[in-house]
Amino acid sequence: MNRLAGVTSPYLLQHADNPVDWWPWEPAAFEEARRRDVPVLLSVGYSACHWCHVMAHESFEDRATADYLNEHFVAVKVDREERPDIDAVYMEAVQAATGQGGWPMTVFLTPDAEPFYFGTYFPPAPRHGMPSFRQVLEGVRSAWADRRDEVAEVAGKIVHDLAEREISHQGDRPPGEQELAQALLGLTREYDEQRGGFGGAPKFPPSMVVEFLLRHHARTGSEGALQMAADTCERMARGGLYDQLGGGFARYSVDRDWTVPHFEKMLYDNALLCRAYAHLWRATGSESARRVALETADFMVRELRTEEGGFASALDADSDDGTGAHVEGAYYVWTPAQLAEALGPDADLAARYFGVTEEGTFEHGRSVLQLPQQEGVFDAEKIESVRRRLLAKRAERPAPGRDDKVVAAWNGLAVAALAETGAYFDRPDLVEAAVGAADLLVRLHLDDQARIARTSRSGRAGAHAGVLEDYGDVAEGFLALASVTGDGVWLEFAGLLLDHVLVRFADPETGALYDTASDAERLIRRPQDPTDNATPSGWTAAAGALLGYAAHTGSEPHRTAAERALGVVRTLGPRVPRFIGWGLAVAEALLDGPREIAVVGPGPGDARTAALHRGALLGPAPGAVVAVGTPESDEFPLLAGRPLVEGGAAAYVCRHFTCDAPTTDPERLKAALGG
Repeated sequence: MNRLAGVTSPYLLQHADNPVDWWPWEPAAFEEARRRDVPVLLSVGYSACHWCHVMAHESFEDRATADYLNEHFVAVKVDREERPDIDAVYMEAVQAATGQGGWPMTVFLTPDAEPFYFGTYFPPAPRHGMPSFRQVLEGVRSAWADRRDEVAEVAGKIVHDLAEREISHQGDRPPGEQELAQALLGLTREYDEQRGGFGGAPKFPPSMVVEFLLRHHARTGSEGALQMAADTCERMARGGLYDQLGGGFARYSVDRDWTVPHFEKMLYDNALLCRAYAHLWRATGSESARRVALETADFMVRELRTEEGGFASALDADSDDGTGAHVEGAYYVWTPAQLAEALGPDADLAARYFGVTEEGTFEHGRSVLQLPQQEGVFDAEKIESVRRRLLAKRAERPAPGRDDKVVAAWNGLAVAALAETGAYFDRPDLVEAAVGAADLLVRLHLDDQARIARTSRSGRAGAHAGVLEDYGDVAEGFLALASVTGDGVWLEFAGLLLDHVLVRFADPETGALYDTASDAERLIRRPQDPTDNATPSGWTAAAGALLGYAAHTGSEPHRTAAERALGVVRTLGPRVPRFIGWGLAVAEALLDGPREIAVVGPGPGDARTAALHRGALLGPAPGAVVAVGTPESDEFPLLAGRPLVEGGAAAYVCRHFTCDAPTTDPERLKAALGG
C-alpha cells in the first residue's frame, strides 16, 4: 500500500496497491525529489480512461518497472478530474511540444515542477516506432544524470514559452450579429451533411454547438441552424453512441457514422445532451428528442445517483467479459447467438431492428446496438418487449466500474438538465433529483464563505478547491432550479458563487477570466482556457451564469462582467466555432436581452399561475430567466411591482427590466417568447 491510500479519488485508489511508490500531488513530493536529486514522474489520468488502465496493468503493476521507477524518480499520480488546473497546465505543455495530447499523460518534471519531457501512453515493449516505458525511464534518467544543463535549459524555455502565451481578448466588446453569422457559416462548412455532426473521426457529441444552433434559430428564425441541430441529434440518437437499451450517451464515436463508441459514459456528456435534446423538443416537438431526453435523464438518476443524492462522475468503458478479462464494451455489445439466447424466436426481429449481424460492427463479430434506417414498420409493443428483455439479460453481465466521486461542476450541469427536463415533461421526480443534488452541493461542497470544493465522495468533501467551471456550472444549475421551482434561495446561492467569480477569478483590467482563483495554489502558469471542449469552459460557463443572474436581479456589475468575458467569443467564434459553442450560445442570449419573465399569481396551487409558468419555461427565447411567485414575494427582484391582472395570474415579459403589457394567456405568452 503506497501513499495513495486514504485519498478520495477513485482513480488514485485504483493505484494504491501498485508496487510504484506513488505520491499524490503535494509539496512533500517535490521536496523529496529535491532531497534525493531525482526528477519527478507526473502521471495524469482518470477513472474511466481505457488506456490509463492498460498502462497501469502493463507498467505500474509490474514489479521490475516499479523498482526502477522508485529508485530513480519520485512518482506523482494526479486525477485530472480532481485537479483540472494541473492537467490544463501540463497538457498545454505536452500539446505545444508534441502537437498532440491525451491520457494517460506522462510528464517528467524537475523538483521545481518544470516540465522537460512529455508523452502519453507508453507500451511495455517498443512498438510502431514508439519506445517502451522502460526505455523512456532510462533515457530520462541518463539525461538527468549526464546532461543536467540541457534539461534545465529545456525546462526553462518551456516555462518561459508558456508564460508568454496570451489569450486574444478584444476588450469588453461582446460579439454582435456579424460575428454570430460568421460562426454559423463556419459551422456550415464543417457540417457533415450525410451523417450529422462536425468534422471527421473521432466524432464527439457537439452538445454546446447544438445549444447555439437552437438559440440562433429561436432568435433569427434560421432554418439551416435548426436543421443542423435536429439532424445531428437524430443521427447520434440512432447510432451506437447512444445506449439503445438503457439510455445515455458514450463519450465519443471512433468513426464518422456514430456506430462504434468509446464506451465510457460521463456525467457531463449526459447532462449536456439531456438538456440539448429537451431544448430540441421545445423547439420542434420531436417525439424522438423527447424520448432521448427522458431516457438520458432516467439513466443519470438510475445509474449515476449516489447515496448522498449527488451524481457520480462516470461509468468505465471496460468490464468483465465473463471470462475474467476486462474488455472494452463487453457490457454493451451483442452477437446473434446472444440475442437468440435472450429472446428465442424474437432474436431475428431484434437483429434487424438493432442492426446486429454475423460480421458485427465491433470486435470479434460483436455488434453495437443501433437503430439503422430501414424499410418496413415494426410493432412498437413487440420492440418494447424486446428492449425490456435485453436490458434484463444485460443486467446479468458484470457491470462496468463506476467512478463515484461527485464533481461540483458536472453536478451543476446535471441539476440544470434534470430541473428543466422534469418541468417540460411533467416529471416531478426529476426535479426532485435536481433539488437533491443541489442540496448536496450546498451542504457538503460550500463552506461558510460560499467557496466551493471541487469534489466529494461518500459524503466527504475533497481537499481540492473549486475552479472557475465549478462556480459557473453550479451557478447555472442553481439559476435553472430557481426558474423551475420558484424557490428564490437558489438565486441567492447563485449570487454568492458569482461574487467569487467577480472578486477571485476575473482580471479587473481586461475582464478576462482565469481557471483558478487568485488565492489558489501557484503552478508554473495560471491556467486560462476559454475554449469549450468536453464541457463549457469555466470562462464561458461563468459568462452565462453572470448574464442570467444579471437578468434576474438587474445587477450591472454582473452584466458588465458577462459582456467583458464574451469579448473572447468575438475573437474565437468566427474562427473556431466548434470549440466555443457555449460561448456562442451565451452571446445569443445577450443579443436577445435575455428576456426576463415574471409570472405572478394569487398563491400556491393556482392553475392559471401554473399554466403561465409552464408557458414561460417552454418559450425558446435564448437564455430567458423565469421568476414565479406572488406580487408580495421578496425572493425574486423580477416580481417587484408586478401586480395581478383583474385579481388573477399574469405574466410580464421584460428586457432590461422594461416590460411589455402583461398577458393572462399561456399561448400568447409562448408566442411572445418565440414558441
